Formats: sequence, C-alpha cells, structure tokens
Amino acid sequence: MYDITQRIPLEGVSVLSASGRGTATDSNGHYTIMLPSSDSIYFSYIGKPTKPVAVKDIAHPWEFNMSLHVTSGLLPTVIVRGKSYKLDSMQNRADYARIFNFQKPNPLNTVNVGAGGVVGMDPNEIINMFRFKRNKRILAFQNRLMQQEQDKYVDHRFTKTIVKKLTGLQGEKLEAFMVRYRPDYYFVQACNDLELYQYIWQAGKQFLARKNLP
Repeated sequence: MYDITQRIPLEGVSVLSASGRGTATDSNGHYTIMLPSSDSIYFSYIGKPTKPVAVKDIAHPWEFNMSLHVTSGLLPTVIVRGKSYKLDSMQNRADYARIFNFQKPNPLNTVNVGAGGVVGMDPNEIINMFRFKRNKRILAFQNRLMQQEQDKYVDHRFTKTIVKKLTGLQGEKLEAFMVRYRPDYYFVQACNDLELYQYIWQAGKQFLARKNLP
C-alpha cells in the first residue's frame, strides 16, 4: 500500500472486505488477508474508503497493491517528543500503584478453601466493602489520575511545535487552533504518527479557510 507517488508505503491503512474481515498495513505498507473469490476488498485511510474491488477480478491476489490519494511528501517529517514522557508515566504509575490498582472490595475474590473443606474469606475485604466514603474517594482519585494521564498523552503528541511546523500558525492563531482542534485521547491513541499529522495538516487548512480568525 503506497501513497499517491507509488513510492512511499503507508502504515495503518485499514484493509476491509464486504464479508466483514479486516486487517491493517504494517510500517512497510504490507498486509495479509484471506478472502474467498466471491468476496470483495476495499481500503480505508483517515476515514476515506476506496471503491470495493471484487476478489475474482484481481489478477495477482498475492501482490495486490494500491496507491491512495495521499501525498505523504506534503507532510514534513516531524518527530518532536519529550524523551521523559514514558519514564514520567511509569513513575507516576509506580507512585500511585495502590490507587491505579484499586478495585471495589469484593469478599468473594478472597474466598479460599482450607483443610477439611473449610471456606474462608479475608475479613478486611468484608470491612472495606462497607467503607463507602473511603471507596468513593479512592475511585474519584483514580478517575482523576487516569484523566491526567490521558491529558498528558495528548499533550505529548499534539504539541505546539508539531502544529506550528505542519500548519505555519503562530501567536494567537496557534493558541486558538490548539484549543479548537485538540483531539481527544482515544483518537490520538488510535492514530499512528502519519495519521495524526494528516489530521493536523487538514485541520490547519480548515482553520485558515475560516473568515473570522482570532
């Protein structure tokens, strides 16, 4: 799978079939999918699907290549990340391991069978089950830590430096863009670098096309 130049491989392209099977291309643009001759195949990249092609019409199915209407050359190579992000995240997980690993107390999880078939439970787990305020407070703290971790991940990949390089925005326009087009955690997590850069680049064009810029 290549870009429009037919030279640059595309990673993360969805390879789908009419029957519901699917896979994705690797860093070399390669993919493997097994389909019956009665099926059809199509590709989707950044939400833009191609027209389906009948498997029976593919002359050489073991090397079926396509080039998508994506010009990778328009996106400069941008790799600007804080080296300490993963270490900071791991350290934060270690510091708050008790909170991250907390689950609502359930005495059934501590059931054990001793000699003679005697069934026992952890009495502390039973007591903690009725400590409602304490459990609610820990769960709220856990949710806050998870949200902070997700926000930091987005900040790590969606940076002003990258946006500036891809869009050319500066000053107040850059600040406005960072707020208006900030992607959510799940979108960023699902994107590879090229897909994220493509989103930023296209969003920058849309932002600059607006009549009333800040």
